Amino acid sequence: MKMDTILIVDDEPSMRAALAESLEICGYKVETAQDGEDALEKFRSRTYGVVITDMRMPRVSGMEVLRGIKKLSPTTPVIVITAYGTVNTAVEAMRAGAFDFIMKPFSLEHLEEAVKRVAARDGSVPLAVKEQPEKDFHPGKKIITQDRRMKTILSMMKNIAGSKSSVLIQGKSGTGKELLARYIHLQGERADMPFVAVNCAAIPGNLLESEMFGYEKGAFTGAAQRKPGKFELAHGGTLLLDEISEMDLQLQAKLLRVIQESEVDRLGGKEPVPIDVRIIATTNTDIKQCVADKKFRDDLYYRINVIPVTIPSLKERPVDIPLLVDFFLEKYSRLNGIDIPTVSGEALRFLERYEWPGNVRELENVMERSVLISCGETIMPEHLYLECALGDDGRSEYGVEESIAPEETDDGEPEIITSPGMTLHDMERELIFETLKKAKGNKSKASMMLGISVRTMRNKLNEYKSEGLPVDDL
Repeated sequence: MKMDTILIVDDEPSMRAALAESLEICGYKVETAQDGEDALEKFRSRTYGVVITDMRMPRVSGMEVLRGIKKLSPTTPVIVITAYGTVNTAVEAMRAGAFDFIMKPFSLEHLEEAVKRVAARDGSVPLAVKEQPEKDFHPGKKIITQDRRMKTILSMMKNIAGSKSSVLIQGKSGTGKELLARYIHLQGERADMPFVAVNCAAIPGNLLESEMFGYEKGAFTGAAQRKPGKFELAHGGTLLLDEISEMDLQLQAKLLRVIQESEVDRLGGKEPVPIDVRIIATTNTDIKQCVADKKFRDDLYYRINVIPVTIPSLKERPVDIPLLVDFFLEKYSRLNGIDIPTVSGEALRFLERYEWPGNVRELENVMERSVLISCGETIMPEHLYLECALGDDGRSEYGVEESIAPEETDDGEPEIITSPGMTLHDMERELIFETLKKAKGNKSKASMMLGISVRTMRNKLNEYKSEGLPVDDL
């Protein structure tokens, strides 16, 4: 029988309520116990899918709750949380059968990930009957590809996933480097352990050290309590160092020591803390050039570059564009409650011929926008980007050389009849009308013939319509 409820044990009412509310929002059924004695009494009367217990509580401690539950039901997962943990305490809890040991302060996402690992392990914590919609329907959940080079990369990463060797993933922005890092993590023996990501470019250098290595209470002004660093949070799992080439040189030296010694020194700490972490690093720059320019340590480069891999840009894998288009169409139609639109042949040719400087991330943005603009109807080129203006070289902002198919054009230019006293406004209007007739009413095609944006064309037609002209008949 599946056990479908989570029991939260904490003597602090505010913490107990916060944890319960967070997990209920995620769709789980939750019960609470006000202390360890209450928890054991509840557990004797029924079973639970997982128990989350605080460590320090009056009368019956979290460790006693853990041992008591394991005696009553050895297979029930127990997650222990505490603000006073040490390595020895963590080891003691794990030996007593704890599924996970989480240090305060922690993010609710961290706790949710621990519960998800329980559910993934044996399916004992299903969502509530009325399942909640996905909060983050993110493409990071899967890699969409039929490209031969990408398939080779995935095969190689699957083969090395079980090792502890460091991986260096290079590729342009938006190609899916973090996606591949998560794939490696999930394919290996560490899949049930934490995956912690650090964006080295987003955190200021003076804060990155404390974020990475943690600190003790009183280590500096504002350090009101001890905080474990990312390395400790990733213990047993994988640590992703995103955009590692942006890391300060001084911090690179400290990182090198951590990797070499498998231990971390908290700021203000008296002794090093042993850690077991697999390192995956990513960069969108030429890291060899950074080494040559003395912006990146060569010894750290050779330490993290054990297994190198470079993700091809989307421009190099055009065969994946139709697959990705379909995936994103379904995703954003679902999110917005819209019927899945179709993509016109002209729009698809636009997408397949575009150079995609922003890669898959840019394609996702374009498809999200086109789903909303098209309102579930057929996606046309004008739905892909509203400022599709042509430059002097005849290339659109998509980077696509546009031409009209021979069978769709007539010889000659639009015939504009002028007469003395005719204003420039009148001439412009006649030119637009005649071009639209040549393009058989296709506004996107007429805009390209005139060298103006679709938005400009739309604004002009609205202007003429307000003047009472028969714009809809064009």
